[in-house]
Amino acid sequence: MDYGHYQHLLFERKEHGILLISINRPEKLNATNARLHGELAEVWLDVGKDDQTRVAVITGVGKAFSAGGDLEMIDQQTKNFAAIARVMKEASDIVYNVINLDKPVISAINGVAVGAGLAVALMADISVMAEDARFTDGHLRLGVGAGDHAAILWPLLCGMAKAKYYLLTSDFIDGKEAERIGLVSLAVPAAQVLPRALEVAAKLATGPQMAVRWTKKALNNWLRMAGPIFDNSLALEMLNFFDDDVVEGARAIKEKRKPNFPSARG
Repeated sequence: MDYGHYQHLLFERKEHGILLISINRPEKLNATNARLHGELAEVWLDVGKDDQTRVAVITGVGKAFSAGGDLEMIDQQTKNFAAIARVMKEASDIVYNVINLDKPVISAINGVAVGAGLAVALMADISVMAEDARFTDGHLRLGVGAGDHAAILWPLLCGMAKAKYYLLTSDFIDGKEAERIGLVSLAVPAAQVLPRALEVAAKLATGPQMAVRWTKKALNNWLRMAGPIFDNSLALEMLNFFDDDVVEGARAIKEKRKPNFPSARG
């Protein structure tokens, strides 16, 4: 399998058929621009076809896992039907391509994770997070619904009460709290994140391969049953990109201030 056409993902083969994938835009805290957003959707199809890979581990280069959507990409898709349709397809593929990949995926969440990057981090079958790293779904900070992955996944992982609280408030969660409420599999000191993820990957990669893959397949039927919930949440999120709230939300993020959403005025 040739991964040479990827611009913002790095690939390194490890022992036992482990493929380490690193999100590589460190100068932007690995934020997802249009190219990277598409690559995060496509890569799982290539991993599935890669006979040399048994387990994929994904992390971020530098101090972040992935700091959300690049604001330039958000500006380009706001009130732009063609761009919204493309992003909607890719966002759907990020979720379903990880679900349908028969090989296990492990995320090593080494730093901040938001938006599409967080979708990849939490859709992974096993997630290892730095205790002091933080993430937020972040959609409501922007002024759009939580559509990337949260509605399909968070209630299963941490229960409806916690899911509603964190998705409606967009409060940040650190690794210790994320592990406590069940949003991630393990929280470890920062220096141990990637070594622990690779340790878990080796355990899976040297185990009974079809049993590992079929166990993932069976468990992911919980997510497949929730597919209509995800499809609805994603469509509603995309509708928000035709509203003025997202314009104000993006501007507030750029200016590092609290947003004053038009729909909440008066």
